[in-house]
Amino acid sequence: PGPVAPVPPPGPQPPKQTRPTPPAPPAGKQTKGAKPAGKPAKPAKKGRSKLVLLGGGVIALVGVAYGAGLLLNHSDVPKGTTVLGVDISGSRDEAVNKLEKAFGTRAATPLQLSVGGKQVELKPEKAGLTLDAQTTVRNAAGSDYNPVTVIGTLFGVERTADAVMPVDEEKLRDALQELAGSAGSITEATIKFDTGKAVAVPGKAGEGLDVDGSVDLVRKAFGALVGGGKAAPVELPVTTREPTINQAELDRAMKEFAEPAMASPATVKAGGKALPFGARSLPKILSMTAVDGRLVEKYDLEALKATYGNTFDGVMVTRGTGAKTAVTPEDVAGALGKALKGKTPAERIAVIDTNAG
Repeated sequence: PGPVAPVPPPGPQPPKQTRPTPPAPPAGKQTKGAKPAGKPAKPAKKGRSKLVLLGGGVIALVGVAYGAGLLLNHSDVPKGTTVLGVDISGSRDEAVNKLEKAFGTRAATPLQLSVGGKQVELKPEKAGLTLDAQTTVRNAAGSDYNPVTVIGTLFGVERTADAVMPVDEEKLRDALQELAGSAGSITEATIKFDTGKAVAVPGKAGEGLDVDGSVDLVRKAFGALVGGGKAAPVELPVTTREPTINQAELDRAMKEFAEPAMASPATVKAGGKALPFGARSLPKILSMTAVDGRLVEKYDLEALKATYGNTFDGVMVTRGTGAKTAVTPEDVAGALGKALKGKTPAERIAVIDTNAG
């Protein structure tokens, strides 16, 4: 055995050597690699999760509402569609019927006008003023996929469509020209037919209807009448005007038509039947009207029919289409016009062609 290590004697032991504690780093600085002390961990963002859930719920609700709106809007004219305040939703036929029921009478009501202080009426149909129900409905029909509009129908939101009221300006101007001859202080030249003779009546200058300045006023008055049910009388502008028929035209009309017309009786024949027109009947039938600066003869068809009565009953006329119809006032007027211009007895007789085809 080897030597045994000596046991130290009892008594005080030397102190243990410990590693010195490093000095604390200055405030505000951190030792490299050390994690900052005292910084709390980030909490979970519960508010953001709630917003996401809420947004998803709103989108789902909007989708359900949009789908419900589409189901309600399956008709030709979507639910809630109105024209001039009247709901026309439904099928196209239903919409047209609703429009005609609501506005048909209004659209046919004569307009009350004033020309130089004289009250006159203007019928919309004659003046080319109409409410086009078919086009109005056609424009309003069709599905509207706008989400705002579709969802709005669920809450009674209206979808407004415009009423289509086309104007035939040519017919309107013609109607106003006719009013110009019957209103205002201007006197148009004409020829009057008295018993056994024709009398020339010269025209006089004066205030007459300003057609150009009246067109838009009449159009607006019609729109107000249809939309509101009534319209106040419209004062149309006037201007100083000369007669459209001058003395030279008056002399021509007298020589070429008026004087020959009243010179002697004129006879109309058809199917072996005949009727003379003379000094007593012609003044009820004949008149002259101004057309584009010329005097043109005009026939009162109602007075003409009353004059010939049943004279031509049973006489049939073959038309250009091959159809056969009874003699009409227009047939008699056409033949009478030729006879009135005749100068010889033979020329004063006109025959209605019963085989016009």
